[in-house]
Amino acid sequence: MKMKARNVLNNPFLNKGTGFTQAERDELGLNGLIPPRIQTIEEQAERIYEQFQSKENKLAKRQLLMQVFNENRTLFFKLFSQHLEEFMPIVYDPIIAESIEEYSHQFIQPQGAIFLSVDDPDHIKSALENGANGRDIRLIVVSDAEGILGIGDWGVQGVDISVGKLMVYTAAAGIDPSQVLPVVIDAGTNRESLLDDPMYLGNRHLRIKGQKYDEFIDEFVSQTESLFPNVYLHWEDFGRSNAAKILNKYRNKITTFNDDIQGTGIIVLAGILGALQISGEKLTEQTYMSFGAGTAGAGIVKRIYDEMILQGLSEEEAKQHFYLVDKQGLLFDDDKTLTPEQKPFARNRSEFNNSNELDNLESAVMAVKPTILVGTSTVAGAFNENVVQEMTKNTKRPIIFPISNPTKLLEAQAADIIQWSKGKALVATGVPSEPVEFDGVIYKIGQANNALVYPGLALGTIAVSAHRLTDSMISAAAHSLSETIASTELGAAVLPPVSKLSEFSKTVAIAVAQDAVKKGVSDCQPSDINKRIELSQWQPEY
Repeated sequence: MKMKARNVLNNPFLNKGTGFTQAERDELGLNGLIPPRIQTIEEQAERIYEQFQSKENKLAKRQLLMQVFNENRTLFFKLFSQHLEEFMPIVYDPIIAESIEEYSHQFIQPQGAIFLSVDDPDHIKSALENGANGRDIRLIVVSDAEGILGIGDWGVQGVDISVGKLMVYTAAAGIDPSQVLPVVIDAGTNRESLLDDPMYLGNRHLRIKGQKYDEFIDEFVSQTESLFPNVYLHWEDFGRSNAAKILNKYRNKITTFNDDIQGTGIIVLAGILGALQISGEKLTEQTYMSFGAGTAGAGIVKRIYDEMILQGLSEEEAKQHFYLVDKQGLLFDDDKTLTPEQKPFARNRSEFNNSNELDNLESAVMAVKPTILVGTSTVAGAFNENVVQEMTKNTKRPIIFPISNPTKLLEAQAADIIQWSKGKALVATGVPSEPVEFDGVIYKIGQANNALVYPGLALGTIAVSAHRLTDSMISAAAHSLSETIASTELGAAVLPPVSKLSEFSKTVAIAVAQDAVKKGVSDCQPSDINKRIELSQWQPEY
């Protein structure tokens, strides 16, 4: 009986702490092992929130929440659901970056994550089985942490990304936390400070590339599909050389998703569609410039390009609307360093009389005259006053999205863009931004937060057991989100607020599920969609 009691108290999926009823305490042998006062989950949440408020800084607040997560999943998500907007930046971006950087030194317990070493492919299956422990796993977030946005390669310490992303899935869309599995692939690290750190918990060698790495990924996917045939596999923060390659290899074989490539693309598309509702213009009339052409930047361009094709343009017509700017300036097709994702959108030098001079953002903006400018460069201040004012010459309502994060890496502050454009610019930022007052109008600033889309995308896909995640389903997600904005309101945001994340996640899920059923990607009946989504949503209650 004592062993059973200890097992229950040490199992975060079963533990209720002071929430166990007297009957449960008698049955499980818990009498004397917890304080006698029986509390409701609301009372427990109130107590923890009081502790949360007393913490001196955001990292300490996060550590408290992680302790609750480790001990009692239901209580953690009850708290998260009550304080969603306040907890989002604590649990995930941007505070998670600090947690990742300190992971090995602050490590206490693995939080249910699975650690796979590229040096040990023979134990992939047993590790996944051990982690699942008999649970029906429907969602996996996996990272190799080579390309964590804003902070780069952090080796095995990037496991926090997988854990944190799954927390958002549950808090936003009600994905059952007992059906998820966070995974990190330790392929080594190129960060010398980690390799030299005696406390570092990962493999002490440089990152493995090439055939050995590719074969490991193949084996991981094979074992995952074999063990969890209904799984939705989410790839997170893989490096530039692997992210798109992996997604392209498996996207037509399994139900899979890459947030950096597809998720960021969906939220930017949704923001652009929202902005165009405000301006009354068409997507196919826009000229798009991406400042930053890495995994995220190129992924966004591909998403907007696919949408233009869905709206009636041919492939060649659509390509003419895109320009990529990276460290070397405007990208041209004679550049031998172009990635496969950049090549389709690189321009020919013959289009410009001064192509050799287009080696920076400002000169590129002046030459191209874009109507949409999206920044994923992590170059703080790149969208300066000259760039913004130049954008206002190209269209009445320029769309300007500095979406790099954390805050210190933003290409521009929302308040500056509004002021420099005299209120004309339609703005979304990658981090939360306060409303901006200009000339008597309060401008609400949308946050291009992938969490507005990816939880609902997975919920809709999982609820109807879709065989694949298609471009059409992704487009449906973006359109459903853009349709929720108050486009006739003066100073309206181009994206809905994160505070209504749960509501919009369900909106996205319904649109995604409907598209999957309509296009034959799911065997679900149209009349069953809403019911299946409701049944798929877990509630944090005892």
